[in-house]
Amino acid sequence: MGLLGASITLTTLRSLFGVRTVGYSHRASTRRKARQLGVAEEIVDDLSKCVAAADVVILATPICAFERILDSIADALKAGCIVTDVGSTKVLPHRWAEKLLPKNVYYVGSHPIAGSEKRGAEFARDDLFYGARCILTRKKNTSPTALARLRKLWLQLGCRVSVMSPGRHDRIFARISHLPHVTAAALINAGNPEQLTFAGKGFIDTSRVASGPENVWSDILVTNAANTAQGIDKVIAELRKLQKAIIAKDQKRVQKLLAAARAKRAALIRHKMRRKELI
Repeated sequence: MGLLGASITLTTLRSLFGVRTVGYSHRASTRRKARQLGVAEEIVDDLSKCVAAADVVILATPICAFERILDSIADALKAGCIVTDVGSTKVLPHRWAEKLLPKNVYYVGSHPIAGSEKRGAEFARDDLFYGARCILTRKKNTSPTALARLRKLWLQLGCRVSVMSPGRHDRIFARISHLPHVTAAALINAGNPEQLTFAGKGFIDTSRVASGPENVWSDILVTNAANTAQGIDKVIAELRKLQKAIIAKDQKRVQKLLAAARAKRAALIRHKMRRKELI
């Protein structure tokens, strides 16, 4: 139970009366911490016990653990149970769920766009999802009833919900989420320790997402490898344009490229402000 998992159970405890929450972690230290913080009604050390009576099961682990977890809980899930997750990629989780879950258990992907570079149940918040966007992913054979029930749950947690295919989700988030992490990591790694000591707020802001946990992010990147690699190629092409103009001392070209970026970002900020997605 990390930031997202604990925030889900904590928000449910405080907002959805009559809904029972049970959390699981394989680490004894995490279970002790979760119990001390009171982020769920019950914290257990048995995964099958955790899910046996559940109407909804939410996986909140690194993505590459999903396949093993789905395989281990499949026989314990009751008929009609809905399984979802909070992972940042969706094509592979859908594939694993189709392969491993019983026909009378329903999978819908979830991706709440919330959280931070912080990790751990101690950072859980009962307002983390308020006003956040949550993407639900569905395929042609996804249960409409399961989708509707899960949509209602995320709305009750405070999210604004959108629905799309897993493929579209992974293409979009490769560019707006996974690629920024890659570029932030590259920016940090390109500097030597002496240079980095002079970094100001702009550099710190630009590289903030590089603080994310490497085990979580390596899973995200390798489970969306093709889309992320295409995004990296696109960024390299843009850098080459700037590099060529800078080497040629072509100020008009440099200004044109920078102005295009500034205009696109300004349009993005206006759009987000209109939708009240930025304060």
